[in-house]
Amino acid sequence: MLKIVHDTGVSNANTTGGALLDEIARDGARQMLAAALRAEVDAYVDAHRGEVDGNGHRLVVRNGYHEPREVTTAAGAVPVHQPRVNDRRMDGAGKRRRFASSILPEWARKSPQVAEVLPLLYLHGLSSGDFGPALEQFLGSGAGLSPATIIRLTKDWQNEAKAFNQRMLSGTDYVYVWVDGIHLKVRLEQDKICLLVMIGVRSDGTTELIALDDGHRESTESWADLLRSCRRRGMGAPVLAVGDGTLGFWAALREVFPETAEQRCWFHRINNVLNCLPKSAQPNAKAMLSEIWNAEDKGHARAAAEAFAAEYGAKWPKAAEKIVGNLDVLLKCYDFPAEHWVHLRTTNPIESTFATVRLRQRVTKGPGSRAAGVAMAFKLIESAQNRWRAINAPHLVALVRAGALFEKGKLIQRHGESPGDQLVA
Repeated sequence: MLKIVHDTGVSNANTTGGALLDEIARDGARQMLAAALRAEVDAYVDAHRGEVDGNGHRLVVRNGYHEPREVTTAAGAVPVHQPRVNDRRMDGAGKRRRFASSILPEWARKSPQVAEVLPLLYLHGLSSGDFGPALEQFLGSGAGLSPATIIRLTKDWQNEAKAFNQRMLSGTDYVYVWVDGIHLKVRLEQDKICLLVMIGVRSDGTTELIALDDGHRESTESWADLLRSCRRRGMGAPVLAVGDGTLGFWAALREVFPETAEQRCWFHRINNVLNCLPKSAQPNAKAMLSEIWNAEDKGHARAAAEAFAAEYGAKWPKAAEKIVGNLDVLLKCYDFPAEHWVHLRTTNPIESTFATVRLRQRVTKGPGSRAAGVAMAFKLIESAQNRWRAINAPHLVALVRAGALFEKGKLIQRHGESPGDQLVA
């Protein structure tokens, strides 16, 4: 299978087996530890909610946080701000009861067990049944993360994902967007989740997740619902959208944001073309296709596409048609700054990010529910997003939004200028 790897500003898929998992472990350990400790305390307080003193005051309540500290783990130093509980109950011997965390004792400063457990929990499970076995493996028991605690924790994640997809977008301008439909198996259901994913490039060149939702299927209506929601919350039309040609997204885009230009993903297209060819013909075909998507400008790309059609059109017309029949939307990226071509040819930002999600799915055989699957993907992307960088030549993104014209990848005219103005300048 052909693998195209670009420097897109998002970690490449082929790093996920090593450095990417280490980075996720470091980010995830901190987030997961804080969330797990909060969930443990909330479960403890709720369990004693009905116990009150003679004045009707509750005997067990939250009481701020302990002093911040760091716990040294194999993933690095993890900052801890542990919740505190005020427990005014007395035991049979007349001594004051006190809450003690089973996840992280107050005295702990170095915990290799936590270093192993938390990244595993972060990647390994969102259903309550997954956490117990994970803790059993490392700690010998599931102490500290009861099913009730886990349900509370995963519900918080699901609520975070839901709130993210309801936030206002009016203050953000997305100039480029990548879109894809990512299928994940759900253990407790017959069908798969189809995650509708949109990642955008802001006018300052930075990249971020725009939307992540369960579309049930990659239909036009599912994409249209998502795009309408984004528009309703203030999102303007992107200048260019990049995605797979088989998505129902394109019909939805023409309905909701008809002014947005379209670029088909070369990663998907090359695989589609190679599937139409015998294996013996694929090596040369790959090389000829590379001459198209990696051409020095649109003119050379068109010439390379014609050469490909001449070479393969007679014997394998379907393969040739997948290129020449869609050439305008395959070469649209050449109308933008040359520095941005590497980012706009493929949906690699989504593919590389979701390599981590798919890795987690192979370990767990899928999330336990659709909502858990969306929440799992959201938390993983949220962590990965901290490492995304701006695209090349970020200062040119604002010019693209302003309507500047580019020829052979170079700026020839700003919006409102005549062609001669640029030459004089």
